[in-house]
Amino acid sequence: MSFTLLSSPLQGFTDFRFRNAFHHFFGGIDTFYAPYIRLDGKLVIKSSYQRDLQLENNAALNLIPQVMTNDADEFLFVVKYIQDLGYTELNWNLGCPYPMVTKRGMGSGLVKEADKIDHILDRVHAETNVTVSMKMRMGYEDSSEILDTFPVLEKYPIKNIAIHARIGKQLYKGGVDLDAFQRCVESTSHKLYYNGDITTVDAFKKMQERFPSIDHWMIGRGLIADPFLPSMIKANTFEYPENRWAIFSEFHDTIYQDYDAFLSGPTPIKMKMQGFWEFFANSFSNPQKTFKAIKKANNPRAYQSTVAEILKKEMSLT
Repeated sequence: MSFTLLSSPLQGFTDFRFRNAFHHFFGGIDTFYAPYIRLDGKLVIKSSYQRDLQLENNAALNLIPQVMTNDADEFLFVVKYIQDLGYTELNWNLGCPYPMVTKRGMGSGLVKEADKIDHILDRVHAETNVTVSMKMRMGYEDSSEILDTFPVLEKYPIKNIAIHARIGKQLYKGGVDLDAFQRCVESTSHKLYYNGDITTVDAFKKMQERFPSIDHWMIGRGLIADPFLPSMIKANTFEYPENRWAIFSEFHDTIYQDYDAFLSGPTPIKMKMQGFWEFFANSFSNPQKTFKAIKKANNPRAYQSTVAEILKKEMSLT
């Protein structure tokens, strides 16, 4: 069965600079989701969100914007904004697990509020012609919370529901709940996408076997940890390209230069790249030692020298 691979948005990581470099050097992703737009009660689109969605910054990509809100007026405001840019679909984030979001009744904290979900979807479908898709966790406290939303969601022409097979309070700890995801498959007529712990080609194959009806697969943290993963899944191979580390080096240098040109001073670029290396290090032969070395690099010259040494060592091992 043919399948589609999608990039799950990670706030602070998968902006247009990362997406474009990833698409150029690795490929394998059919559709990218932009990190969410969050308004916090002010009907103003921040400049960072504007840059991220500008068509000229995403010319080579199939991109879908995302909104994080529990307010119908905010949702409608974002609909108008993205439609004015030329987008026709808006993804609604009911998946974010972080307490700073869930305590305000957004992200996965909204899953248990079926009546509020109903009110927002009713207004959006009555007042706009936007295509709505959703990204959800199975709940915040309990995986049964999502099941209570399905009767509401059946009322609307939702394009798809991407489900991360964890509950919010787990954050990213513990395993995914595949039995709970199976209950979701059996409880809705909407098209479901699977998200959660696709970190290797083998893990993907096991998920395919477990859920033969799913043909859209969303990769989040695994895509940053191993940027070759989507293309390897597509090629049905466990083998990395012979010039693996040379490709990664070019990719790294590209995003480093792009972020360095945008960020002001050595500290912001250090923190930005350190965030990436928390994921990147997992694909190296000694993840802990690799990340420790990155953290010790306290200035741009030391950082670049450290990265060169790390890559030189990996090349010598292949």
